[in-house]
Amino acid sequence: QVQLVESGGGLVQPGGSLRLSCAASGNIFSISYMGWYRQAPGKQRELVARITSGGTTNYADSVKGRFTISRDNAKNTVYLQMNSLKPEDTAVYYCNVVGSTTARTLFQHWGQGTQVTVSS
Repeated sequence: QVQLVESGGGLVQPGGSLRLSCAASGNIFSISYMGWYRQAPGKQRELVARITSGGTTNYADSVKGRFTISRDNAKNTVYLQMNSLKPEDTAVYYCNVVGSTTARTLFQHWGQGTQVTVSS
């Protein structure tokens, strides 16, 4: 079993910052990708940022230059530093992890979601 625990959401004013964290635990052998997605009311879930085990990153155009994704491989944890937040960043943010278990089976897991609200 693999579990993901997210933290760090909340309410912030426009221009403010938040840092999200997602820790993976359980029968993990390796993790290939760790990423963050978001879903705003009435919209589809979209990729925000993703990072590979080697540190290669990709970002949605809407967050480039404002958000930074990073990971601590030793802790199986991914972070999303969000700066210069805008009201349109308001959404539920979900962590996503892809890897393999100690039984060498592939897995993809989603976190429970954390609400980010940007409002004055």
